[in-house]
Amino acid sequence: MNPGVPSVLHSTRLLDQLRERIRYCHYSLKTEKAYVFWAKRYIRFHRLRHPRDMGKAEVESFLTDLATVRKCAPSTHKQALAAILFPYREVLGAELPWMTGLGRPRGAVRIPVVLSRSEVAALLSCTDSAHLVVVSLLYGAGLRLMECLSLRTKDVDFDRKVIVARAPKNRKDRVVMLPKPAIGGLKRQLAYAYSLWAADRAGKLPDVYLPDGVAVKFPRAGGSWPWFWVFPSPSLSMDPRTHILRRYHQYEQTVGRAIARAVVKAQIPKKVSAHALRHSFATHLLDSGVDIRRVQELLGHSDVSTTMIYTHVLASSAAGTASPLELLPDLS
Repeated sequence: MNPGVPSVLHSTRLLDQLRERIRYCHYSLKTEKAYVFWAKRYIRFHRLRHPRDMGKAEVESFLTDLATVRKCAPSTHKQALAAILFPYREVLGAELPWMTGLGRPRGAVRIPVVLSRSEVAALLSCTDSAHLVVVSLLYGAGLRLMECLSLRTKDVDFDRKVIVARAPKNRKDRVVMLPKPAIGGLKRQLAYAYSLWAADRAGKLPDVYLPDGVAVKFPRAGGSWPWFWVFPSPSLSMDPRTHILRRYHQYEQTVGRAIARAVVKAQIPKKVSAHALRHSFATHLLDSGVDIRRVQELLGHSDVSTTMIYTHVLASSAAGTASPLELLPDLS
């Protein structure tokens, strides 16, 4: 038995035990959905056999089907492998030697999409007013999309002109700048959020979601203004874990579609996502002479080698190097 696995799981069905263990490990809802999805596919692929009755051969045959028949990308292959091994280790308590012997595909190293300053300006000018503040912060503060959308009102400090990004990807809080051009729009956004918060309180709606036991420590926090969303959704939605109808923040897909519309309107011939604005933030800071360690801190990277990819964008040998086509003699 893996010593990290609780001796008693309250659920009896495998998938419910999987969900219970994922929540015990404080994984995100997105990770939970992905792991449950791959566990179901793995079990159905082998005609509903229980994982305890399967091992290395079955895992490899499933992954081989993904790679050779389904033609999945290396990133999908690695996600499926991680998801399948999780119940073996964390639910069944099996730490078997064959787990470390499974091959992991090597993903392609890709240069991030970076917009020029003029392209960013064009994109912002074409973004609809409902999403302009979000898009401005993605570029102006280098926030990840979920970091931005999950901001609480207490995380914005207008006096110091900073934003606190709470528990981002590496689960470390960090402080980023609050861009001056975004202050006016952000204040108007907070006024709109306050009107929704006041209406929710008057309507005695359920409190907003709070992370990692905060609701237990501070029972009234979920209904307080400091913990309300900066970018609340205009409609209520069902919490998939608690099944409580409450107000959540704006959805990632909504912002993604708004960016896609702005890209078309601005006639930018690049594949632009919300993360491309974060890439542009980092690249433009380095191009302005900001120290790479400072950029690493602003991005929240644990390792500076992750930040180094942006120096490769700037220092590409292709930029400024004459092509041999330019040096051919003119025979006309």
